[in-house]
Amino acid sequence: MGVRVGEAIGAWVGGACVQSHIDLPPMSSKQQSIVSSVRRGVLQKWSQTLIPTTREAPNDAELPSHIMLHRAGFIRQVGAGIYDYLPLGWRVINKVSAIVREEMEAAGAAEMLMPALEPFELFKDTKRDETYGDNLFRVKDRKGRMNALAPTHEEVITQLLIGAVTSYKQLPLTLYQIQTKFRDEARPRAGLLRCREFLMKDAYSFHFGVEGAGGLNETYDAMYRAYTNIFTRCGLDFSAVEAESGPIGGSASHEFMVNCASGEDTILKCPASGYAANVEKCEIGDRAHDLGAAPAGDLTEKHTPGMPGIDAVAGHLGVSPSGMLKTIVFKVTGGAAGAPSWVLATVRGDHDVNEGKVKALSGCAVMLAPEAEAKKAGFAIGYVSPRVVNTIPGCMLLIDPDATHAGGWATGSDRADHHCVNFNWRRDVGGALDDASKVRVGDVRNALEGDPSPRAAGSRLVTARGIEVGHIFKLGVKYSEAMGLWVLDEKQQRRSVIMGCYGIGVSRTMAACVEMSHDENGIIWPAAIAPYHVLICLMKPDDARQREAAGEIACRLVGEGVDVLLDDRDERPGVKFKDADLVGIPLRITIGDKSLEQGGVEFKHRADTGKARLVPTGDVVGVCLEGLRTGV
Repeated sequence: MGVRVGEAIGAWVGGACVQSHIDLPPMSSKQQSIVSSVRRGVLQKWSQTLIPTTREAPNDAELPSHIMLHRAGFIRQVGAGIYDYLPLGWRVINKVSAIVREEMEAAGAAEMLMPALEPFELFKDTKRDETYGDNLFRVKDRKGRMNALAPTHEEVITQLLIGAVTSYKQLPLTLYQIQTKFRDEARPRAGLLRCREFLMKDAYSFHFGVEGAGGLNETYDAMYRAYTNIFTRCGLDFSAVEAESGPIGGSASHEFMVNCASGEDTILKCPASGYAANVEKCEIGDRAHDLGAAPAGDLTEKHTPGMPGIDAVAGHLGVSPSGMLKTIVFKVTGGAAGAPSWVLATVRGDHDVNEGKVKALSGCAVMLAPEAEAKKAGFAIGYVSPRVVNTIPGCMLLIDPDATHAGGWATGSDRADHHCVNFNWRRDVGGALDDASKVRVGDVRNALEGDPSPRAAGSRLVTARGIEVGHIFKLGVKYSEAMGLWVLDEKQQRRSVIMGCYGIGVSRTMAACVEMSHDENGIIWPAAIAPYHVLICLMKPDDARQREAAGEIACRLVGEGVDVLLDDRDERPGVKFKDADLVGIPLRITIGDKSLEQGGVEFKHRADTGKARLVPTGDVVGVCLEGLRTGV
């Protein structure tokens, strides 16, 4: 026997409508197919879930995503950087995860799950416990053994493969998981954008070679396409930018950044070529340099006591920061025979040295020199001048092109509390400028807006802001060589396995979406990851006629695969409408006496700033489907 329309609103099982069409009987468990090509939507009552909306934001909330996810009842803070995901928030997380899973498996990856707790012994060869430093959560068990709460799983997955893969014929292989990760952030802030516990998809690929079929480059490109598909399907406005690998390591990487004005990262783009990179990685186009300018005057030392900053020193000397030179000292780590012990990088006083570019130009692995070690070697930290390339053994000097040209610069004097004016490259550094083993000129600073594009002559870089939601790396043999992951080739010779690593911040993606898509009234979810697609507001939940109309519309929508939230609360219309805007469900249907008397219901798209429009009751499901398809 079919279900009567008037009873449909009550015919729910576990929050889902039990029939795909109101004239069909509910399906028994025996009738339900194990395999189905039809997605059934979900129907949930507001009164039967937890959506604690509030007009107040957390005291420390500054970014829109932190404010709105809290106010709309998606998250609640448990501790610093630790959050509950409430029902609406968890539904968004699951929808993002479902898209990630579909695209990862379409790209040839297989899902697994690794533990959140990692034994410290795994870091013995990679030394990543040292690289992560205080950001690594350390846990001592009852037997005194140290463990870590995993920030990522490179060591765990590499250890697994050591025992599971022995031949090149078993490669390539890509494995992934969606798992909780941990970082002991010193200042967790901005809600889900900087947490101590967060959800992440991390994938790892293993290869016998770099080029050709089955090589690292092939999988890297496949992951790049998969990430592009994921963030496009999530409805995000994003850019893929060249990036530094950071503590993960590796030879190449790209970040996927959600474009929004409140983004925490700076992106530089070339309008002509489409080139984009973050500030740590962005190259700068060719710039002329000239170390042969004539001196502007005698080199003169000036006393500059108690002036730690460039601006204060420049003011005291009567020059601008762009007329000063800043020299930063790096220590060479693990250098080969004949390599320098120290690398000095000189830039203009208003520019910042880029460590990645220092490594690239010098050809050395470097770290910012520990102050005590540098002072012991003879460097007056804070007052170093380029002249020390001639006075302290084992130095290589790198000069940014913008730090050349002028005949007179202000610089440190290699003596505490003293600077020099009228520094001249040719006169004061001399023949070392002609020795490429001691002095090199090249890009060693962070790029800025207005710098020449590295990809299109005549074009200038422009800046934008973004939030990182994904990062892919070419790891190479960094972990496999350190931990002993090798396979036998066709000649039965050992070859280190080549690896790639690919991460997506799942919970971070939810927050980034809110940063990108909101207004003063609340969140505006893209349909693909919205907790529900349609919100049905009953003006009088106890009215039989309104319940009957809601039941018919809801069940038809569910049968079409649409997720529906029914606001059945006994609240004033103003409260319901404000909450509807706040939670940001894409489409709203309002059922009231006035609209029903006119043969319809009120329909409104969340992104539409105008008033709701009357749609005939029989047409509203089609209008909803079209609105979800087109976004209007």
